[in-house]
Amino acid sequence: MFITNRSLPRRTVLKGLGSVIALPFLESMLPARANAQNAASPPLRFGAVYVPNGIPIPHPEPQWIQPGPAGPLELLRILQPLEPFRDQLTVVGNLSRAGRDGVTDHAVSSAGWLTGAVAKQTEAEDIRVGVSLDQILARHIGQDTPLPSLEYATEDFAGYIGGCVPGYSCVYMNTISWASETEGLPMEINPRVAFERLFGRAGSAEDRLRRMHEDRSILDSISAEARSLQRSVSPVDRNRLDDYLSNLREIERRIQRVEAGNSSDVATFDAPVGIPREFEAHMNVMFDLIAVAWQADLTRVTTFMTGREASQRTYPGLGMTFTHHDTSHHGRNGEKMEKHAQICTYFTSLYARFLETLRNSPEGDGNLLDHSLIAYGTGMSDGQAHDSYPLPLSLAGGLGGRIAGGRFLVAPEWTTIGNLWIDVAGHYGVELESLGESDGRFEV
Repeated sequence: MFITNRSLPRRTVLKGLGSVIALPFLESMLPARANAQNAASPPLRFGAVYVPNGIPIPHPEPQWIQPGPAGPLELLRILQPLEPFRDQLTVVGNLSRAGRDGVTDHAVSSAGWLTGAVAKQTEAEDIRVGVSLDQILARHIGQDTPLPSLEYATEDFAGYIGGCVPGYSCVYMNTISWASETEGLPMEINPRVAFERLFGRAGSAEDRLRRMHEDRSILDSISAEARSLQRSVSPVDRNRLDDYLSNLREIERRIQRVEAGNSSDVATFDAPVGIPREFEAHMNVMFDLIAVAWQADLTRVTTFMTGREASQRTYPGLGMTFTHHDTSHHGRNGEKMEKHAQICTYFTSLYARFLETLRNSPEGDGNLLDHSLIAYGTGMSDGQAHDSYPLPLSLAGGLGGRIAGGRFLVAPEWTTIGNLWIDVAGHYGVELESLGESDGRFEV
């Protein structure tokens, strides 16, 4: 490790016209030699990635959770794309949704995932569920960052009112992040808006479209300052800074390319400039935005709703003739069951790319994945019956050495997911007596 006799402030930024580019962790930010032994450890981060419409665990054969007792992790079909991360992966069996088998619907699945609570049945404004784990952690580990938390998604139905499924408000299906029992947080789906929230130059859709036609990059405005900084840091930091800025420029270039393709449509429909038409491109750029936000310590808590419950999205690249939701309601049809498993495996492969990005991002004596914990799963298992048990749930990352990987854990039957979240919160120094309908603590 390179230790300088002086150090850059951890909050060092590069400033340009209307933009502020925060920097990743650099060795040059370590204290002077006399205080090097007291250097703070890299921050801990929490992420939650939600998959809609359930994940088929046992149909027609085990797809996610291995049969048998707890022990070394065996990755079945849907989790196979995570093989490179086996040593930092924990899969938990026998978890259930809040309310157990007493409530079965899409709305309670998404609303109850991070809250561990049962959504109040209503199609009116008197919604109620519970505070979600991410927001509890944001109040504890998110107060030292510019943004306490980030909430991303790929579909937006926030304009829908009333009931989106019988008996339940659309609000329950539009977010997995709850600041209070009655306040669900909006989830950003537009990569351009998300990028500019992180790095400046926000504005209306018209402003973004005008800048797109000007073909001007946010990073262009800080290029001179970046070159000056690169000359003053160590060779290792120089390479790290160059990689980071290159990643930012690539993300911005991809967004600009999408906007160029969308610009001809702006006059014909009111779609925000910057949202990719292709689902895979949309997923990847949102994952990349999370990664750079963590690199620059702009936030330490993120949630990503990869799709909305009851999503009607199709996947032509997988040869889909039915929507995601219709495929999950397979009616024991072998072809549809196979297609649903393919969709879920596809989602996992996109998630695996995100984990690879984190692992390839050096930080301190390790990398971003070493210092993070990411929950990946959903609020139901078999979509045919909206089953609440057993919930598919995996945890990735080392959380600064606090979480061991390569394990398959088996909770007592019908363990409510809130019991797991209580223990996860404890690893961040947040001791909870209860969460939602928890009735104990399941340790990971």
